Formats: sequence, structure tokens, C-alpha cells
Amino acid sequence: MPDLRIGSGAGFSGDRLDAALVLAERGELDWLALECLAERTIALAQLRRRKDESVGYDPQLHRRMRALLPVAKRNGTRIITNMGAANPVAAGQAVIEIARALRLDICVAVVSGDDVLAQLDQGMVTMESGVPLARYAPLVSVNAYLGADAILPALATGADVIITGRVADPSLFVAPILHRFGWATDDWDHVAHATSIGHLLECAGQLCGGYFADPGRKDVPDMAHLGFPFCDVHADAPAVLGKVAGTGGCITLATAKEQLLYEVTDPFGYVTPDVIADFSRVELRAVGPDRVSVAGARASGRPEELKASVGYLAGFVGEGEIAYAGPNALARAELAANIIRQRVQDRFAELRIDLVGATALHGRALDPEANPYEVRLRVAARAQSADEAAIIGEEVEALYTNGPAGGGGARRHVIEQVGIVSTLIAREKVAPTVTLLDTESHAEAL
Repeated sequence: MPDLRIGSGAGFSGDRLDAALVLAERGELDWLALECLAERTIALAQLRRRKDESVGYDPQLHRRMRALLPVAKRNGTRIITNMGAANPVAAGQAVIEIARALRLDICVAVVSGDDVLAQLDQGMVTMESGVPLARYAPLVSVNAYLGADAILPALATGADVIITGRVADPSLFVAPILHRFGWATDDWDHVAHATSIGHLLECAGQLCGGYFADPGRKDVPDMAHLGFPFCDVHADAPAVLGKVAGTGGCITLATAKEQLLYEVTDPFGYVTPDVIADFSRVELRAVGPDRVSVAGARASGRPEELKASVGYLAGFVGEGEIAYAGPNALARAELAANIIRQRVQDRFAELRIDLVGATALHGRALDPEANPYEVRLRVAARAQSADEAAIIGEEVEALYTNGPAGGGGARRHVIEQVGIVSTLIAREKVAPTVTLLDTESHAEAL
């Protein structure tokens, strides 16, 4: 059985492109996965689609595909990505148009069906607090986390590019692995093994030392040129993580251990649409420079329900910022904060005032005696209208001449927000579909 090499070309929507290009050009990949979707990014995508039905996919799609498609086509690398976000079919059509402009003959398979707004029951509640979803009406969107079983039919088409909407992050890697080796979706230990690989790769540069680095404690070489990882997967042997020679960063037992536990609330029962994985017996071994093997994940089944991300209109957030520097900067910033609080606290039910450089992260200064040289006042409030939210920025900007001495660098803005909660939906209510698009013909639904 041939081996599989799958690389991770993005860990979030705004990730670097240059590292993905190096990986695509020199990584000798079978698959390049681009994981670009999170609760926040799909909420923003839903907002864009509400304003224009032709968009709603990842805003970096054009830039990434223009750069990566020629390299992938030349090297025989297939691309899989969730950059379809809130509009995967439109994303697939955009990729086809890019390929035509580049004079590339490609096929794109689009996986949709994660939009389950029409399938919701009135009695469904949030996972976070058990509050009925009806309390958040009107809902903007509900996107179920699809798994590898939804992606596998798209892979079977032989398409050069697979575009999905909301799928679980590891599933972008699990599906190509199951497809290559013919592992069944209910072969739990093999699916768990593939899931451990996907989880290790899904954040791209993090495995190579990004987010791991802590100068003097956990040093990482040449982070300005951080490489992105790949994994060599074998049918009957441990998988091996690696990166392209000469790229920055490092893959070590320490970086791999941190990533294995990243965002895993229960290593004995890590729940994805594909499996409930037990990572407690995963064995990581250093097998060479920037090479770590992984094996040992186990599981006994998968969840009966799928998690769904629910978007709702959450009003508008107005923000304002202004900076104070020099002697007594903290006292002047505190005075400015008190002025704003007195003027607006009765107008907004949700108001936050931070002193960036002193209290913004933890709500209080770690050392009350510290006297920072520079402090930035940040004020934010939620409102039902954009005009009401704009008051925050106006009040902060007015501190130029109506506040303490030395304020500068004021900025203000208003953004519409989609709030996010989660719920569970029965699998049988979710019906994934695959649509084939190519540069020579029209769409074909499978």
C-alpha cells in the first residue's frame, strides 16, 4: 500500500502564504490542507453573505489559489480546504474562474450541506448554558460540523481541489488518510489515529514552534521563516511528522506534545464528528532532526449528534482608543477612563473599559505599584444600532481637548456583530452533498 504525505498550508484564515508555497513547492506532497475556518470567521462570512449572496467564502481564497494552484497542478498535489465558509459553492466557482484565468484544467468538488438552519427544532438549546435557541432569534445561520464521511465522496471523484464549508478541523486530514488506505469510517482505531495526525497538523506553524516559543525558556530557531509541517502516513507503521529542510522553526517532542493537547479539554475523550478519540495512549518519539513519530490513538465509537455553530444578530460594537505616555501616564489614562465611564455608563448595558499596558488582559495590574510609561485607553460597548454604538468613539475622540493632558493617537470604529453559540443536532438531520465543477463544463451534483 503506498504511503501518503499530507501537508498543512494554513492554520487560520489570516495565516501566511509564503510558508504554504514553500511546502507546496518543495514538500513532495500528495495533499495540501488549508484549515481556515473558525467560529469567528464563519460568523463574519455569514455577515458578508447577508449583504451579497455571491460572496461569503474566505476573503483570502483568491490570493491563496492564484499562488497555489499552478504549483499544486505541476506537482500533482491535491488541495483540500474549508475556505468555502458560508458559501462553499460560490467558493468552488471562484476557484474555477481563477483556474481558467491561469489556463489550468482542473476539477473542483464542493462539499455542502453543513447549513442546517432549516432543520432546527424549537426545543433545541445551547451547549454552553442550556438556554433555548429561540431566545437568540432571529438566527443568522446554523452550521453543523461535518466529518470525513461527508468529504470522502468528494475525494472519490478525483477532483484536484476539494472545497468545504464547516467541517471539523481534523477531518480535512482524516478524509484523505481514510481514502488512501481504504480505512472504513467505523474502523475506530484507524480513524482515531488519523484524527491525532489531523489535530497535530491543523494549526500549521504551531507544530513547528509558532505559539510554542518563549524566549529563554523555549527557544525556536529562525521564526521569521517558520516552516509549515507535513506528515508521512503509513498503513502499518507510526506516522512521522516533519517539515521542509532549511525552513525555520523546529519539530520536537515538546512542540508536538503541546500541539497534541492544544484545545483538547479531555484527552481521554476528544470529540469530533468522526470519532471520540482517546489521546491518552498516544506515543510521540523523536526519530530524527525535525522528525517526530506518532501512534497509539484509540477510540470506541463516534458521537450520535453533531455540534453546530449558531450565529445570531448581536447588534453593533462601538470602540474608541486613545494613548497616554510619559510621566504619570497611568494616572492620566485612569482619569480619562473615569470621565468616559461617568458620561456613558447609563447608556450602555454592556460596557468595557481597559487600560492596555496595565489592566487590559487580567482586569487588574499585577503590580499595583508599577508605573507604566505608556498606556492606551480602550473603550467598547454594544448597542442595537450603529448610530448608538458610534457614541463611544465620539466620546473617546473628544478627550483630545476635553480630557487629561497628552492624549494622542485616537481611533474609533463601529462593527456589526454576529454572536455565536453552539448546539447539537442529530446526524440524520444533516444531509451533505457534493457538487462537481470543472473548467470545461457546468456544475454537476452527485
